[in-house]
Amino acid sequence: MPKYRSIGSFVETTTMIQRIQSVFLLVVSGVMIGMFFMPMWQKVDLNVSEIATLDVFTLRYEQFTPDTGGRQLMWKKDVFYIAIVAGVAAAVALLSIFQFKNRLRQIQLGALNSLLIAVTMGLSLYLIIKTEKMIAPEAQGSYLLGFYLPVVALFCNMMANRFIRKDEKLVRSADRIR
Repeated sequence: MPKYRSIGSFVETTTMIQRIQSVFLLVVSGVMIGMFFMPMWQKVDLNVSEIATLDVFTLRYEQFTPDTGGRQLMWKKDVFYIAIVAGVAAAVALLSIFQFKNRLRQIQLGALNSLLIAVTMGLSLYLIIKTEKMIAPEAQGSYLLGFYLPVVALFCNMMANRFIRKDEKLVRSADRIR
């Protein structure tokens, strides 16, 4: 008898992975983890040879010499709290995948995840706006791929929540028919 239970749990797990909302939640988790490896914003002032770069761990302000191409770190601010919030959002997305038997909890986790992703975006934007004024206020910095990843995650999280609600409505209508 235990053999059938293990096969049954395997079938449940593979069925869970095949659901479209699970794919969207995997993308959310992957995108939020991908933020760890990509810079979000950069601003270069060629007149005074300065560069400011923001990623999920640090905000760096460097001076470079165009002749040698070397950079000298002027100051560095740790902004690891962005990484923590992004990591928690990735973990919540993964946790939500394995809550497939409790769709209402999945919906709650999806709402929490939307909030976490929005906080990640808000913190990033706040630091960018604050740093824009420090180096060449008349010039605009470049938003890099890491800045747009939370937008993708928020969209995928929204789509996952939509499909979870759709499943819940389907189950409720089937219960009504019985």
